[in-house]
Amino acid sequence: MYDLIVFLPLLGFLIAGLFGRQIGVRASELTTTGLLAVSALLAWVAFFSVGLSHDEQALVVPVANWLTSGKLAVAWALRIDTLTAVMLVVVGTVSFLVHVYSIGYMAEDPSRPRFFAYLSLFTFAMLMLVTADNLVQMFFGWEGVGLASYLLIGFWYDRPAANAAAIKAFVVNRVGDFGFALGIFLVFVLTGSVGFEQIFAAAPGIAGKTIHLWGFDGDALTVACLLLFMGAMGKSAQFLLHTWLPDAMEGPTPVSALIHAATMVTAGVFMVARLSPLFDLAPVALAVVTIVGATTAFFAATVGLVQNDIKRVIAYSTCSQLGYMFVGLGVGGYSLGIFHLFTHAFFKALLFLCAGSVITAMHHEQDMRAMGGLRKEIPVTFWMMMIGTLALTGVGIPFTSIGFAGFVSKDAIIEASYASTGFGATYAFVCVTLAAALTAFYSWRLVFMTFFGQRGDWAASPQAVAHGHDGHAHGDDHAHSDDHGHGDHAVRDSPQVMLVPLGVLALGAVVAGVAFRYWFIGGGYEGFWKHALFVGSDNKILETMEHVPAIVSLAPTLMMLIGFAVAYYMYIVDRRAPKALADANPALYRFLLNKWYFDELYDFLFVRPAFRIGRAFWKGGDGALIDGLGPDGISARVLDFARGAVRLQTGYVYHYAFAMLLGVAIIATWYLFGGIR
Repeated sequence: MYDLIVFLPLLGFLIAGLFGRQIGVRASELTTTGLLAVSALLAWVAFFSVGLSHDEQALVVPVANWLTSGKLAVAWALRIDTLTAVMLVVVGTVSFLVHVYSIGYMAEDPSRPRFFAYLSLFTFAMLMLVTADNLVQMFFGWEGVGLASYLLIGFWYDRPAANAAAIKAFVVNRVGDFGFALGIFLVFVLTGSVGFEQIFAAAPGIAGKTIHLWGFDGDALTVACLLLFMGAMGKSAQFLLHTWLPDAMEGPTPVSALIHAATMVTAGVFMVARLSPLFDLAPVALAVVTIVGATTAFFAATVGLVQNDIKRVIAYSTCSQLGYMFVGLGVGGYSLGIFHLFTHAFFKALLFLCAGSVITAMHHEQDMRAMGGLRKEIPVTFWMMMIGTLALTGVGIPFTSIGFAGFVSKDAIIEASYASTGFGATYAFVCVTLAAALTAFYSWRLVFMTFFGQRGDWAASPQAVAHGHDGHAHGDDHAHSDDHGHGDHAVRDSPQVMLVPLGVLALGAVVAGVAFRYWFIGGGYEGFWKHALFVGSDNKILETMEHVPAIVSLAPTLMMLIGFAVAYYMYIVDRRAPKALADANPALYRFLLNKWYFDELYDFLFVRPAFRIGRAFWKGGDGALIDGLGPDGISARVLDFARGAVRLQTGYVYHYAFAMLLGVAIIATWYLFGGIR
């Protein structure tokens, strides 16, 4: 069964990728989607069978021997435990629904076989990652999702913006992956193995050991965990390595849903949770995870406040929510981070696919300022977007577990950050609590601008100028068409093949938190997780978070209500308020609109110097030195001499006789005047 879950998407990729032109578009769509359906169904079977099993040990399914070199022995095997089962459900379910949605969404794109092949490749790579039984296999899946993301973000390769975004994602992730690779090397040096069972068994023995690095002696386990987390920062778009994720919007909308909800960005969260036996013994590394996650949650939420591209708002929301997950991991609540990953997959995929439905209805338009009043024209999409927004903002009944998915999982992380005594936990609590208010504001801002008022209200009003409607006045990235449209100009809801996946995801956004809290973080925690996550004897975070003051438990709901009230006032009651606020704080507004100027900063610090260095090697090294001494230098002079010598070979006997006589005369002259002593 587990082999089928992993390899059926690979089979779909091979069929659509190699034979797509021969079997046709429809057959490619149905083949890949059908194979994903079987894989997703088996994933749910595995989820319940593993979760309800009494077997305490992970099941290892051997596939093949990968490589053996000295002490390094790498087997290709599938590690099946509760953590794997959770990720199989997330990846399989969302990937299947994205495949179904894409049948309608990409209906007019002639390259659909290639698109569906890439989607299946992406799914296979992520499944390889989450079923890995060793770090090398995990790295294979890690790089596989990076490759697939490059192919999908740049799917429309004839668009310069799509190519640039794909390259940016590839390069930024290489920075994080370099650290991840170094971390794997160091773990192998410390433990003598890359297999998880051997690493986890050796972890207590290497705690406290030091390593000499860059002239300093540091805790070896801390250094290893920090290097591994560097990889997570790149893949999961954490602060400083986040810049690629918003630009990934250049790919088709289903790609955004798959990257942001189920696959690539969750890889870093999964990796830290999988390696919890290492991180739990490295409190400094956990503190860094906490602080980086909290900073990301707050930073991305502030940027989302003023973005105008509907997909970009949701993209920054993903960055922020990933920060929440890392805060949960950093305070020792590994199941909290995975629980939020699980619930987030449903409502974030729902929001992205709803955004795609809006874009389709609006004939390629992604700028919210050109929208408005759509709730009556696309009512199904509106209500699906409402459910996703309620889940994201965390609507529920305080002091209970009754609420939308985000209420149950996100609020638990906020409570845990308050309860934790670890370094950086207080800072994290402040950041994630404030981010809850910001999340509510930008989420309801999106809903109000898109679905309420009248079409083009914002484009025709003075506020549009304050928001940089020309797309350049304040550094905004003006959206361009990323999708197909209908043949006429009517605004209508999407076809059933696109709406049915929205309904399934909406169900998950409503019930996932309530239905699974008992297993993930409640009384059934130990029976469900068994030994899939490591929790030290001193780690009591799941107990202490249940005893935080009432005001702490109430804080997320209060922040949510404040964010909703401010958005309602500014975008429904007094629509002049956004312009007035932007005019009163122009520097802050442009700072947020330009994403804290990280792109400009990185362009100044890294991109331009890299181009200058490259140009110097090109012009000076390659052009002046290599070409100067080579093709344009010594080689050219030899050719010139050869051409001159060739001209002497005329073929006339009297020319040769004259040359001989001239030579004899020169020799005689030298002999008479210089050769006699």
